[in-house]
Amino acid sequence: MFWKIKTCLAGALLLPAIGATELRNIMYLTNQHEIFPGDTQTAPVTHVAMSFMRPHVFNRPEGSHDWPAMWQTVEATRAQFRDGVKVLIAIGGWGDTEGFSDAARTAEGQKRWAANVAAMVKDTGADGVDIDWEYPGGNGEDYKTVPNEEKAWEIEAYPKFLGEIRTALGANKIISAAVPGKVGDMLAFTADTLPTIMQHVDFLNVMTYDMMNRRDNVTKHHTGVKLSIEALDAYIDRGARAKDLNLGFAFYVKWFKTQHEPCLANPIGCPTVLMEDPETGADLGQAGAFAWADQTPDWLSASWQAALTWGKYDPDDGSYYHWDENLDVWWTFDTARAVRNKFQSIVRSKGVGGVFAWELGSDGPQFSRWQALNKGVDFANRHHSQKHEL
Repeated sequence: MFWKIKTCLAGALLLPAIGATELRNIMYLTNQHEIFPGDTQTAPVTHVAMSFMRPHVFNRPEGSHDWPAMWQTVEATRAQFRDGVKVLIAIGGWGDTEGFSDAARTAEGQKRWAANVAAMVKDTGADGVDIDWEYPGGNGEDYKTVPNEEKAWEIEAYPKFLGEIRTALGANKIISAAVPGKVGDMLAFTADTLPTIMQHVDFLNVMTYDMMNRRDNVTKHHTGVKLSIEALDAYIDRGARAKDLNLGFAFYVKWFKTQHEPCLANPIGCPTVLMEDPETGADLGQAGAFAWADQTPDWLSASWQAALTWGKYDPDDGSYYHWDENLDVWWTFDTARAVRNKFQSIVRSKGVGGVFAWELGSDGPQFSRWQALNKGVDFANRHHSQKHEL
């Protein structure tokens, strides 16, 4: 049973109000997919991040209350989930960084940007913001055209920027940040900067997906357990507490073109073709992604059906994969089984404070990963409660 994203359910069975000891369960929410699970009011979701407002909007002079309209109001979003859910406005997103950089360059710009964000939060009734400046310091979408050296100043500016947002919003509003999952991209998250960053944010959403992207040259699991643990360990080693980190789940599939002969023996770790322009970083069309709710591109349809039929679970890494030797395509994706197993292999073993997924509507129409994620959260909450009762 599915419903349109703008529809508010009435009279649904509601869970008790959200408690402080629950595992955080955060859903990014967009209007990209029209289908939506019908059980959101009985699911253990604690936070919803409405995506996205663009960062340049807040570089205007202070005093404005004319904010870009989102596809629905915060109030309508809140009504779609259980009592007590926190609704955040996510700002930024992949590639949308110029507005952040413009604001963070000066102390005056930081204060102005933060004051406007605080005004927006008040006007919309949101519970806070999710800062999706995903790659401060470099390695973003424009890393070839704007070298990292030209963004090195952002590493020092980023904690100050978050500090101004905290000052403007006050202690009672939520600030989260979406942060890189690949260790090589954690340029702004060092042992020197991370303790200060954690003073200003409530938690970090560690993007433990896209761990393989078109910059890579060998196949790997884009949501792999080993790489996810490596990412969490890096943040913990540099000064974050495990309970302030959220593990990311991807409700979408990725594919990559590979070489042929080297992959015949073992497709894991075998070489890909060149996937981006070495000078501009432009996508060469040799890799891609689509949501479970999306229609498969025609030329990949048969290959994707083969991946669903013959895909293998890598017990060493807790991920599903398939290599199509006819098209030389590497598929990497999570199933409900992979989601469930990550609660034992990562969530419990590392003691993280929560999970999140990009993005809710992407998992339709079956919503099997969504359901597995909620069951994992429910189990973790019961286990935590039982320990306290003992």
